[in-house]
Amino acid sequence: MFRWLRNSFLTGIVIATPLGVTLYLIVTFVGFVDNVVKPLIPARYNPETYLPADFTIPGLGVLIAVLLLTALGALAANIFGRTLIGLGDRILQGVPLVRNVYGALKQIMETVFSGKANSFKEVVLIEYPMKGLYVVAFVSAEGQGDLKHKISEDVIALFVPTTPNPTSGFLLYTPRSNTIHVDMSVEEAAKLIISFGMVTPDKLPDEVKASLPRAIVDPPKTD
Repeated sequence: MFRWLRNSFLTGIVIATPLGVTLYLIVTFVGFVDNVVKPLIPARYNPETYLPADFTIPGLGVLIAVLLLTALGALAANIFGRTLIGLGDRILQGVPLVRNVYGALKQIMETVFSGKANSFKEVVLIEYPMKGLYVVAFVSAEGQGDLKHKISEDVIALFVPTTPNPTSGFLLYTPRSNTIHVDMSVEEAAKLIISFGMVTPDKLPDEVKASLPRAIVDPPKTD
């Protein structure tokens, strides 16, 4: 009976924790956007103006933000809109410091949302920071220009994320021949990193499995 209660309690934690954290992040994000967008709405156009004082519409700011972004995208599709956006782009590009931040963010967003981008679609292993130690890395780009000539013709850019926060990490350049391809999706690799390696997929290459302790590759089954 004690073992059943313990297993039931642990199962409840496993189910409730990701659900609770996800709901918390959603509520926090919606509340943040509402607090930013709602004050910008004129009172006459704000539906909450005509409602009781203690009644609010959760998600109204998110809805308005989505509509505004959609309208901005539609405006950019015609000549007049492209002219205005181009003018604003040139103004921002001419302001010191601002142009550095704006240019970097613009390039990142264009790369992420471009259909031509192949970033973070391949997972590899590389020996880092020393021989015999393997880390999971994402292929972010093919080497171009002087990097390609100085390092190797098949040089690639790797993003090595940190654990348990995969949004930070290191940028490495290396010939593709130094990497080991892993038949693993980006989502599976992210789970591996976030879980401190406890969620280990069964797709590691044989040469890597051979170098790892058996307890990691084939962990003992427990009740």
